[in-house]
Amino acid sequence: MSLGAPPAVSVDNVDVVLSGVPIVRHATFEIAQAQTVAITGNNGSGKTTLMRALLGLVPHHGTIRLFGTELGRFRDWRRIGYVPQRSSILVQQATAREVVATGRLGLRRPLWPASSADRAAVAAALREVGMSDRAAAPFVRLSGGQQQRVLIARALAGEADLMVWDEPLAGVDQLTQNVLAEVVAGLRRQGRTVLMVLHEPGPLEPLIDRALTLADGRLVADGPFQDVLGGHETHELPHSHAHHIGLEVV
Repeated sequence: MSLGAPPAVSVDNVDVVLSGVPIVRHATFEIAQAQTVAITGNNGSGKTTLMRALLGLVPHHGTIRLFGTELGRFRDWRRIGYVPQRSSILVQQATAREVVATGRLGLRRPLWPASSADRAAVAAALREVGMSDRAAAPFVRLSGGQQQRVLIARALAGEADLMVWDEPLAGVDQLTQNVLAEVVAGLRRQGRTVLMVLHEPGPLEPLIDRALTLADGRLVADGPFQDVLGGHETHELPHSHAHHIGLEVV
């Protein structure tokens, strides 16, 4: 990251209203490049809606910028490696390798076949998540943990600068959790930015620089992960700043 680089994510006075219900209220924060950040909170605190708003997947009022560019004008989506929750992925008989290969589409000219560099990146991503031996297996026949690893590999194959992962540890086995922790450690060494919605940090905890914690649609804490999860008052936001976030009921 070069000196003076813009934040990877900048959120200023953002509101989201869905079906007439205010969900995000005046959200304001920034995420510097090369940070590993967790959005935490209980079920119903709005973690996923906040993440979706940052990617333009739900309408919002206010200003969101990615790498200094306002969201409505942002076009460089190859810089974003988005991994939604597995339940939202619909794949028929595509193999694990084919799913991972879709992560390269933003780097290729339209309709051009995969290059040797594309194939090498896909193979490297599968290897990094420990799925090389299942590359030819249909995605739908993989276990939940294996599917999650394939989806993470898809994001890795695209060589994105900002990884945005929604509950990557949800419903996966301990082996997969440990593999993903190794992946995050590698991303940190490379200076990538990682933003994750997390319910339980598991083996990722020592790798997280900062937590944004939501409760009842409000940002109630923002600071070093261990301090925020420990409820240290030095990093809690006063009630008068409760308007600085509010999120969905998911």
